[in-house]
Amino acid sequence: MPIHRRDILKFAVATPAILALSRSGNAAETNSLYDFKPSGNARVLHMTDTHAQLRPVFFREPSVNIGIGSMKGHPPHLVGEYFLKTFGMKPGSADSYAFTFLDFENVAKQYGKMGGFAHLRTLVKQLRGAVPAQQSILLDGGDLWQGSGLANLSRGADMVQAANLLGIDAMTGHWEFTYGEDTLRKNLADFKGEFIAQNVFLTEDAAFNEAKAFDRESGRVFKPYIIKQMGDHRLGIIGQAFPYVPIAHPKRFVPDWTFGVRDEEMQKVVNRLRDVEKVDAVALLSHNGMDVDLKLASRVTGIDIILGGHTHDAVPQPVSVSNAAGKTLVTNAGSNGKFLGVLDLELGKGSVKNVNYRLLPVFSDQLKADAEMSELIDRLHAPHLKAFGEKLASADRLLYRRGNFNGTMDEMICAALRQQLDTEIALSPGFRWGTTVLNAQPITMDDVLSQTAMTYPEVYVQSMTGDQIKVVLEDICDNLFNLDPYYQQGGDMVRIGGMSYTCAPNEATGRRISDMKLSDGRDVDPAKSYRVAGWASVNERKGVPVWETVASYLREGKRKAAFESNKIKIVGVEDNPGFAAQA
Repeated sequence: MPIHRRDILKFAVATPAILALSRSGNAAETNSLYDFKPSGNARVLHMTDTHAQLRPVFFREPSVNIGIGSMKGHPPHLVGEYFLKTFGMKPGSADSYAFTFLDFENVAKQYGKMGGFAHLRTLVKQLRGAVPAQQSILLDGGDLWQGSGLANLSRGADMVQAANLLGIDAMTGHWEFTYGEDTLRKNLADFKGEFIAQNVFLTEDAAFNEAKAFDRESGRVFKPYIIKQMGDHRLGIIGQAFPYVPIAHPKRFVPDWTFGVRDEEMQKVVNRLRDVEKVDAVALLSHNGMDVDLKLASRVTGIDIILGGHTHDAVPQPVSVSNAAGKTLVTNAGSNGKFLGVLDLELGKGSVKNVNYRLLPVFSDQLKADAEMSELIDRLHAPHLKAFGEKLASADRLLYRRGNFNGTMDEMICAALRQQLDTEIALSPGFRWGTTVLNAQPITMDDVLSQTAMTYPEVYVQSMTGDQIKVVLEDICDNLFNLDPYYQQGGDMVRIGGMSYTCAPNEATGRRISDMKLSDGRDVDPAKSYRVAGWASVNERKGVPVWETVASYLREGKRKAAFESNKIKIVGVEDNPGFAAQA
């Protein structure tokens, strides 16, 4: 008797997510990670949140990724030793290096950089070549076109070329929308794959004015799904763009479009795939963020697996979520090209009979660079080598961004803003993208651009009272730690310079922030006005790009503004597995 989808998903998570090796860095030993036999009759490869990093990178995973309420102690809110214990990994191993922040600088020197499209292409060709032709697909979860100086200059066109050569068959989006509709459509015309997003619709005014749409009757702007023929079977793949684009970014970039999670619309699409299109399985290519995906999986039935992105969480094993009709597996595949998800499915008639999922770390030193992709990357960078390669300074500590609270890279940016704009306080947005620079290594212009390259980078100075600053911190904190994932609509906590505070993530709205002090120890006066510098405002601003401000600060070498670390006190989370350290 065949095992139906609802049965197999009960125990699919028992399948090993990665090969449990303790790697020493030996090439032959590490290469065995990629030498495994396929299973089933359909292979889905998934990457997400590469943020335009064409070349290998260092990227430190977070030491603070706090789960609140029912999410406490559950993936993706596990860090450090908690993470290793949950997933059976050894300290100091290649797995530990790839998936955690532990002893990062030492193990980074042992295992080297990760990702890079030339190395990814070698791995993708190997994995697709191991299964019959036409029985594999490569999906990208979005944030492909933004995050580097080169991508910013070409407005994502460089990444379209790389995506075409890599062989991406379908993608959805997030930061892609910040280039505006005209550029988005131009790039998609050059993209050889499909762009899918079931949750983007025309506004009422745009529909009335007959704005361009995939389906004018429904107002849906883009194709909602594709169907991939896998031998004798059919796999339906739905796209889900970032639901909060006009909230997290300037609305002027996409004034004619509305977004949202749109559970009900999603259910209609799933039902159509199953009842009308008669697919054998349904996958969701999502840029919701993992917590949102977990909630969505509990509400929408008929989805076999969610291939998730946005929150940059590298989760080795799928999480099984129960809903009214069975179970859905939820995954998230990290960022910056560090990982490639490999989903092997055994498809039956209208069912999934078996699931095997691996999240493969992409160790650049252990994968030969593909010559054709290397040539493309070199050619794209050639006109900009001098500008991007400029050495601005040397890092005097490990510089990283990722984590719920201040990272040292953004503390450096805040110090630059304070000094160059002569302000008491600086704010830097809690973006998750941005690579890592090791201590004592050069900080190049390319490094600065990997933290700042975007379409609304202008710096500004404004007057804010202490009470206004607290309101901003409380609002962003509520966005980050709201008990309802559907109200988590942005990145991590705003980074701050020139000021300290205490945060209690478990407290109620408006009661999380306290003990605000200036860097000289004085209390922040609620009624007093302070000069505050910032960048990346959703309101249109005039000013120089933030990368020029940071570059000037580093070139001058006269760092008067204190480069402060560990000045935020987080309370009530001492036993939280998502809180390990603020190193």
